[in-house]
Amino acid sequence: MTDARDTDLKKELAATLHARSELGPEYESELADSFVEKIDQRIDGAVERRLRRTLAEQQMQVARGTRGARGGTDSWGERFGFGIVSLVLAIPLSAIGGGIAHLPGLIATWVGIVGVNVAQAVRLNPGLFQRSDRGHED
Repeated sequence: MTDARDTDLKKELAATLHARSELGPEYESELADSFVEKIDQRIDGAVERRLRRTLAEQQMQVARGTRGARGGTDSWGERFGFGIVSLVLAIPLSAIGGGIAHLPGLIATWVGIVGVNVAQAVRLNPGLFQRSDRGHED
């Protein structure tokens, strides 16, 4: 199935390049934007399918009562998936924030991305930012 989508994407790219050669460089930006939009839609679809599959797997685990001893979902796969989703979504969010509000928008976007990742880290490790005084007794 991936090969068919790759073939479709290659055809789209070839059609975009052909249109650019016929229309000229004045339409280059619009053609590139259109192609990037198609790639964004494809990435969004893949992320959505992956998230749905992960959610379904988690629901099945809960229904079967097969969660780990910690009771959480602190698996390497979840952390890795969350990081990948954050980076994938960071691209269009950065473009939107930077395009609308320039540097302040870009900074606000990345503060939000970092904040979401810190919140996820704290959720998975509740004592992450608590100071440990073990071994320092008076």
